[in-house]
Amino acid sequence: MSLDDAPQEIKLAVDLIYLLESNEIDPEVALKALAIVEKDLRSKLPAEPAASAP
Repeated sequence: MSLDDAPQEIKLAVDLIYLLESNEIDPEVALKALAIVEKDLRSKLPAEPAASAP
């Protein structure tokens, strides 16, 4: 499978890895930054409905 045929999330991951590595970002700093990004993106997702009690 070529990257052209890969799912969007794979393409984005490859781009992000390239960006981090080409800018020589320390992996610990990158992980902390990604945690912040994940929190921000999750806050933008629609809220999941609460599970109803049986």
